[in-house]
Amino acid sequence: MTELFDIGANLADSSFDEDRDAVVARARAAGVQDIVITGSSLVSNRRAATIASTDARLYYTTGVHPHHAADYDHAMHQELSMQMSAPDVVAAGECGLDYFRNLAPADRQRDAFERQLSLAAEFALPVFLHQRDAHDDFLEVLKPWLPKLPRAVTHCFTAGQRELEAYLALDLYVGITGWICDERRGQHLLPLVAKIPADRLLIETDAPYLLPRSLRPKPKTRRNEPAWLPEVARVVAAARDVSVDELASQTTANAKRFFGLAR
Repeated sequence: MTELFDIGANLADSSFDEDRDAVVARARAAGVQDIVITGSSLVSNRRAATIASTDARLYYTTGVHPHHAADYDHAMHQELSMQMSAPDVVAAGECGLDYFRNLAPADRQRDAFERQLSLAAEFALPVFLHQRDAHDDFLEVLKPWLPKLPRAVTHCFTAGQRELEAYLALDLYVGITGWICDERRGQHLLPLVAKIPADRLLIETDAPYLLPRSLRPKPKTRRNEPAWLPEVARVVAAARDVSVDELASQTTANAKRFFGLAR
């Protein structure tokens, strides 16, 4: 099968501390050659940078997740600016709005989101976006910045047709995870994923979260990892009525273009 590219895996998460090298090795054995490690806090950004420095086909993003927006102040902004200025960062984020968990006040989330978009524009970085139950406010903050940003992806898309149409109208890329493999809550994505233009589709695991429920045999652990990306590719390919090889080739090319990777 053509090589796969996981655009978002939280390999800095402590659940990988005991076997991170083995996790990467299993991913490579499964055909997942390139992995972007998601940064979501000042600490995870530093860890992601360290992990990515050990392997030429591991990359990382740098940002502050909306769950941590209550702590976003001038000092954090200054440190994040320094982290984003590193030459090997491939995207700004994970950043955005999350009104589902609501772990930070909405006004603080919007402020942190806007300030990170300003840094992304300053450093000409593509943006790795998070949105859950906050669509209208998300677009209100994002739209004015899009002309100043090279590219943007709505990571882990789980919403509906209204949201998808709005994102595609703005030329956003769309990241699909193992949520689409969930027979309880992801079935609505099957017809929607067929509507995503081929050059805007990306796939990801969001490991250690969102283990594909369609995996057979079922893994012994609920921890997701990049080695399971082929299952996401299989389900997405079937929904789009294309071969897995075609889907792998297209999404890998899209990912390299999105992150500005020459390889």
